Parts: sequence; structure tokens; C-alpha cells
Amino acid sequence: MLDTGSRDRSVMLARHERAAAQALIAAVGTEFSTITISGTDVHEQVAVPIDLARIIRNVVLAMASGDRISIATLPEELTTTVAASQLGVSRPTLMKMIGNGEIASHKVGSHHRLLAADVEEYKRRRLQRQREAFDKLRGLDELLEEY
Repeated sequence: MLDTGSRDRSVMLARHERAAAQALIAAVGTEFSTITISGTDVHEQVAVPIDLARIIRNVVLAMASGDRISIATLPEELTTTVAASQLGVSRPTLMKMIGNGEIASHKVGSHHRLLAADVEEYKRRRLQRQREAFDKLRGLDELLEEY
């Protein structure tokens, strides 16, 4: 692996590193939800938070398949275009959501801006609603199977 040593790091994978990622996937599968790590001087294992574990999982999957990956941080304040992309909706749909009060925004001049934390919270709430709807549907399906 090549590390440029700067704040922006480019990493080029060697063949054996790709093979190691493939071996990890073969050993634990692609849906691992917990990861523990330990340092060379520390003998205790530390659990990796689930959000970070998901990022590591995606990196390992990309490494194993030879895909090109890019990891970047979001600024604290997002344009409507970036926020819409993060939510997987069109910008006009996001503007309707803002107008309906579904997601918070503020104006900078004549432009709407959204806090990244608000976008993440909206995504979390939306996922929770989807899970609840799925659970209700599954419950209805089980009731129908009884008849």
C-alpha cells in the first residue's frame, strides 16, 4: 500500500492486499456487523462503532472486487443539490420536502442550505419508518397465511 503522507492520501492496492480482502470476505461473508481491533502494543480488543464498521465493510468489498473507491467527508452545511444526492431524491423533491417542513433548512441569501446532521437525521427517521412499515406488512402477511 502506498501512502503519500499528506492530508489527502492516495492508496494503491497491491495484489496481495486485494487477495487479503477477498479472503476476509470468504471467511466472514459480506454482511458482518461487528468488528474488533487491537493495536500492536495494546492487548485489549476494541469494538468498532457500527457506522464505521459499515464504511470498513464497503471499503473491503471494493478492495476485493478491484473497484475504485473514494472516501470524503461532508461539510457541515450542504447545498440542496448535495443534500438531494445524499437523500437519493431529486432537487425539486427536496425543495418540496423543505416547503412541507419535512426537513429543516435555512437561507443563505436566496439559497437554501441544510445542515449535514439534519440530513443524516432525516435519513435515519426515513429508514426507521420503512422498517416499521415492513414489519407491519410482514405481520399482515403472517395473518393472511393463517387463513
